[in-house]
Amino acid sequence: MTGIFDRRTTPARPDLAAEFLRGKVEAGRFVAGRSMRVVEEAVALRAAPRRDQCIDTQLLYGERATVYEVDEEGWAWAQSHDDSYVGYLPAEALREEDRAPTHRVRAPRTFVYPEPDMKTPAVMALPMGAQVSVAAMRGAFAAVAGLGFVWAEHLAARGDFESDFAAVAERFLNVPYLWGGKTFAGLDCSGLVQISLAACGVASPRDTDMMAAGLGADISIGGDLAGLRRGDLVFWKGHIGIMRDAETLLHANGHHMMTASEPLKAARERILAKSHGAITKFRRLSP
Repeated sequence: MTGIFDRRTTPARPDLAAEFLRGKVEAGRFVAGRSMRVVEEAVALRAAPRRDQCIDTQLLYGERATVYEVDEEGWAWAQSHDDSYVGYLPAEALREEDRAPTHRVRAPRTFVYPEPDMKTPAVMALPMGAQVSVAAMRGAFAAVAGLGFVWAEHLAARGDFESDFAAVAERFLNVPYLWGGKTFAGLDCSGLVQISLAACGVASPRDTDMMAAGLGADISIGGDLAGLRRGDLVFWKGHIGIMRDAETLLHANGHHMMTASEPLKAARERILAKSHGAITKFRRLSP
């Protein structure tokens, strides 16, 4: 490379890089890549093409990714269109783009049925944020192209967003903690923030250091923690939480191994003593 780049968001390796990086990085060859969509409920994106490699993040059903290479073992090296994250995922979890999504899942999780009947065996589940193409309505169900039938009230038109991302995050209370996760089956601290903001139409980077640099603006809060309000973001090194009110923190965390709600002061004392150290900053998304 000819400069300093973040491997998490830069599709460049010594042997291969994205065409748009030509002249900016050094690589054996450059390719334009091809846009594809995820066809699984959620698929792990990893830093290396191995299933024993730690999950960096997840791509959700319908999410677009640019694929730059598929190796002999079936691993696709790709970049997410939503947050620019780069990594490896099974090529079988992707398909060529065909229908543009019209809706997204707004419920924490919803089931897909072969018929517009909740008594029929579900064929799969979709997480909040999944993107689907609705072909028609059948009573209380939406016919989703290529999948089946989804309870229509669990969907929202792509441009129809919620207004309170903290309220979205509260739906994930007690969901298990999963490093790299961003679904109701398991999620981490930054995954909780990212998926909740997305439901409100706010694009967010994936990791806490990126969020600390790119979400909202710094606010000054004293040692007594007075002045915080609902929706403020609290940062530690490697951790983030959302204020539910002036005193209460909501965060997916490895201490409770779930998304938990607790007094910020209690969380601050425990985290200072056991893990991430002191709070590094507070940020607010709106004035």
